[in-house]
Amino acid sequence: MLKATLAVIAILFFSVLCLADVPEGQRAEVRHLIAHVKDSPCRMDRNGTWHSNTEAAAHIERKYNSFRDDINNAEDFIRLSATKSTWSGQHYRVHCEGEAIENSAQWLLRELKKYRERAA
Repeated sequence: MLKATLAVIAILFFSVLCLADVPEGQRAEVRHLIAHVKDSPCRMDRNGTWHSNTEAAAHIERKYNSFRDDINNAEDFIRLSATKSTWSGQHYRVHCEGEAIENSAQWLLRELKKYRERAA
């Protein structure tokens, strides 16, 4: 019984380690983008409903966790987790006070570029 229990624990442990994800060098970029959404004063439109920055960040992080196997870089993260509804296909939009409404992908790709320039 103990051997079977240890075998199950080992399988579960190694399964978690084998999950695909953004390479370690780019995980900081993904974490930054999620924090950028959360810390911004902007709102995000998903399927016709405007959500707060914290709601938007939580939603994007949930989608990131769902799509980890398909995400190989920060651009994949944006495309799969923060661009459009998988349910309706509608693109997410961002509205920041005093600025024009824009697609979330453009907004996040611009922030990713700034982040990479600061890191270089």
